[in-house]
Amino acid sequence: MSTLPPLPALRSFEAVARLGSVTLAATELFVTHSAISQQLRLLEDLLGVPLFIREGRGLRLTEDGRMYALQVRQALREISNATQLVRARPREGELVIATLPSFCSQWLLPRFPRFQQRYPDYRVSIRASLDIQDLRQGLVDIGIRMGLGDWEGLEKKRLFEDKIIMVAAPHYNQGKLPRTPKEVMAARLIRSTESWSPWCEVAGVKEPPINRPGGLWINDSNVIMEAVRMGQGVALERLSVVRPFLERGEIVRLTDIVAPYRFPYWLVWPERELSAGKQHDFIEWMMEEAQRYQQELDSYMAAV
Repeated sequence: MSTLPPLPALRSFEAVARLGSVTLAATELFVTHSAISQQLRLLEDLLGVPLFIREGRGLRLTEDGRMYALQVRQALREISNATQLVRARPREGELVIATLPSFCSQWLLPRFPRFQQRYPDYRVSIRASLDIQDLRQGLVDIGIRMGLGDWEGLEKKRLFEDKIIMVAAPHYNQGKLPRTPKEVMAARLIRSTESWSPWCEVAGVKEPPINRPGGLWINDSNVIMEAVRMGQGVALERLSVVRPFLERGEIVRLTDIVAPYRFPYWLVWPERELSAGKQHDFIEWMMEEAQRYQQELDSYMAAV
């Protein structure tokens, strides 16, 4: 490591190479013009090659300087990324959970006070995103996913399987709600990238074509439910997401048809680690809540 140039010299060189100006580099790095110039001379003396050609008051990279600037920029970026990763790693007593926004808002959060009551000392960070986060980087303690359970490098535990139903707002179409599968298919549809074929097969109707005009395409169930609640169309959604809206009377079921959702919910975590503390506690609590939910759901479905 004795051949490594000082970091201030590398940062000064990268800034001048990128901005094309000592003055701009000094402003960006909050140092003086002379300090930048001194760092450039130090670096050139250490390397034994000129990095810039002085042209009047300006500077132009030499070919050696251009190649060196590319490598230094990449190295500094990697150092910055590594620093962010270390800072972002969960600390002792901190539980970081990655989950889908819709599952988080409609299923997890309403139940979460029970976890906090049982484990008041944990500082919990919830990272809700439609993107699948790479748990192997060590930035998340545990994730909640939907899928077939075939994720490489992760341990998993199945939570529960979901169902899908067709819903709309009570005031949709001035209250003249579609009630048969054919009437539903003729309505204004609010869809995502999810296939409707499981429900359509049970209902005995053809799935609407992707290029059908009209309706809405939305990539998040939370936004879909807002559009439904506003009366902008009918939607096929997971029961775990729509049940709170049904219980509040904000939406209604259009038919008695219920179809299985093809992707169960899972708890997932990196293979290499499962601490005896926070991850175990959260998994145990989530499994209890999933069992409670399933019992509540069975009673709810039997009553409607």
